[in-house]
Amino acid sequence: MKKDDAVMSASGKKLKIGSTEFGKILQDSRGRTLYLFTKESGKKSECYGDCARAWPPLITKGKPRAGNGVKQSLLGTTKRRDGKTQVTYNGHPLYYYVDEDEPNEVLCQAVPEFGGIWYVVDSRGRAITKS
Repeated sequence: MKKDDAVMSASGKKLKIGSTEFGKILQDSRGRTLYLFTKESGKKSECYGDCARAWPPLITKGKPRAGNGVKQSLLGTTKRRDGKTQVTYNGHPLYYYVDEDEPNEVLCQAVPEFGGIWYVVDSRGRAITKS
């Protein structure tokens, strides 16, 4: 591994699995909930402008890292139109909900908005569709 690769790897976002009323879901290292957007069929983001203000993308400056319960093989990235790197899991770009800041907080599960539905994500990278 080159020195640059080690620095990039160390600075990447770390994800984990946490427990909520919707079961075990994907979260960032602080316990903030992550969502996928059903309007997106591949790893290319379709959420910009007002959508990205309401649903900020999970941006990383390095290779994302697997924490407790997360499969490293499912972690990836995609480039956004602004050149930033967004974290993906099982091919799905990941997002926060703007009004959630507390660990394990889930305010917008199964919400239809911006042409798709927003769902929390399980450890295999699939939408948890219960509301």
